[in-house]
Formats: sequence, C-alpha cells, structure tokens
Amino acid sequence: MKNLKVVCLGGGHGLAATLGAMRNLTPDVTAIVTVADNGGSSGRLRDEFNSLPPGDLRMALAALCADDEWGRSWADILQYRFTSQGPLNNHALGNLLLTALWDRGLETVQGLEKVGQLLKVVGRVLPMALEPLDIEATFATRGGRKVVRGQIEVAEFKGKVEDLRLIPGNPKVANEANDAIKNADWICIGPGSWLSSVMPHFLHQQQARMLEQSKAKKIIIFNLPDKQVADEYYDKPLEEHLLLVLKHAPSFRFDYALIDNSQNNADSRFYDLVKKCGGQVIALDLKNSEQNYRHDKEKLISAFSHILG
Repeated sequence: MKNLKVVCLGGGHGLAATLGAMRNLTPDVTAIVTVADNGGSSGRLRDEFNSLPPGDLRMALAALCADDEWGRSWADILQYRFTSQGPLNNHALGNLLLTALWDRGLETVQGLEKVGQLLKVVGRVLPMALEPLDIEATFATRGGRKVVRGQIEVAEFKGKVEDLRLIPGNPKVANEANDAIKNADWICIGPGSWLSSVMPHFLHQQQARMLEQSKAKKIIIFNLPDKQVADEYYDKPLEEHLLLVLKHAPSFRFDYALIDNSQNNADSRFYDLVKKCGGQVIALDLKNSEQNYRHDKEKLISAFSHILG
C-alpha cells in the first residue's frame, strides 16, 4: 500500500479530509484542486490580481503538511486569518503568500511547490486548471429558467439545476495534473460541495475524458446527510448526485461508492445505478463526533485502509 499512487480530486474541507486520511496510507498523494471559488478572501484576491483563487489550494497544502512540529506549526500559520476593521480582514495568510509568489512571477505550480517545501508536504498539490474558473448553472424556477454564474451565486440560488457549465469550457491544465491521473493506481473523488468542488472535474472536457479512460481504481466519496455548511446540493438524494456526474461523463465507471452508514437506507435506485457503473456501495461510520456534517479523519483512514488493502 505504501507505494500506491493516489490522486484526490475536489476542494475545500472535503478534499482536506480525504488528503489528511490518505497521506497516512501512502506518501504518493496528489491533490488536484478545483479553482472556481469567487467568495471571501480567495474571491477578493482573484479579482484584484486576476489569479487563481488560493483558498482551496492552501487548505490542501495544510492537510498534507509534515507530521512534525515544523510542518504542523507552519500549517497553522498558513491557515491564520486576520481580524481587523481594514482591508486585511478575513484574509488567510496562506492565501496572501501564494498570491505574492505568483505576483512575483513564479508559475502556478512553482508557487505551490515553494509553499509545499516550506510545509514539507507529503505528496503534491496541483490546480485542476491554470486559469480561474466560473461555474454557470441554468435553474428551473416557477417563473421560468434562470442562468446564474459564479460559485457563490450558484450555491445560494434556489431552484432545480437543469444544466451546469464550466467557464471557460476547456481550460488549460497543468501537465503535472494530467500525468498524475494517467499514472494513478487509485483516484478518489469528493466529498465536497457537489456543484463547485466535485462536478468541475467532470465538466472539464479533457479531464472528464481522462477519468473515463483511466485504468485506475476509483472511489467516489459522497457527502454526509447532516450538512450545516454551504453545499448547493446537500438536500438531493444520492442518486441525483451520481446522475449529475453521469450526465456529463456518461462513460465514467468506478469501483466504490463510499457513504455514511446513516445513508444505508438510500433508495434502491442508487444501489442499482452504482452497480450499473461497475461499482459497489460501502457504508461505514464516517462522521466526526463533534462536527457530524464533516468526515472524521481517523474513520476515513480506516475506510481507505479497508478499501485499498
């Protein structure tokens, strides 16, 4: 298991949880992180410097920091947020550091590797695209159809998603990310905000095709049912989550659907759909006891050890 090449796709707290667990099983972990965030500190830096939103990339780096005093202390510093009445309010120090490195002329991946060296990360963090992305959705509402653009705007809009797009539709990808997917033994997708962290990997035409063609074993980690954080799709049944993936990547096949055991009574159509995709459902206790809307790191370690082993 120590030599397995694992690629983890997603963003935010969900990807950080997956990375925090997977790094305990293999040192060859590559995070490929969505870059569609347009809110908070990331959104402000994205607008001001026309750069990638750094927040999800920062969280992935912190999740892979060295498990010693040096790594953990620098990860804490990277996650520090300023509190003030001025323009620095709510900016994460790690966001500023990444933006500064890119603004000084380092290429995107070079800047990430520079911060990775500081944290002595286990594995590697890469962006899913080399330019900032937008999510655009068409919603069906009582008044007709409404087109909404932007991660925050899509997350807050109420209506049924009829269509989902990435802008630009086929952005340039880092060669390192393509190579990681090609050479992976395992690919993990999710958990995370379904429309803005998980789906972009299937909306990107080239990446979706690579995921469909990859011979790696694949795990989809579905979100927990008790969501107390922003997630545009949290109230939709598991079957709808998977149908949305297959709508954009109809040939996608995978090996395992990992869900919490509280979701074990999901509609039988979900189990049938997973089986149709060549996979099986694994239901385990995955919730953090204090924050039951988040996956527990130790429980994920146990789950991944069971699946990969």
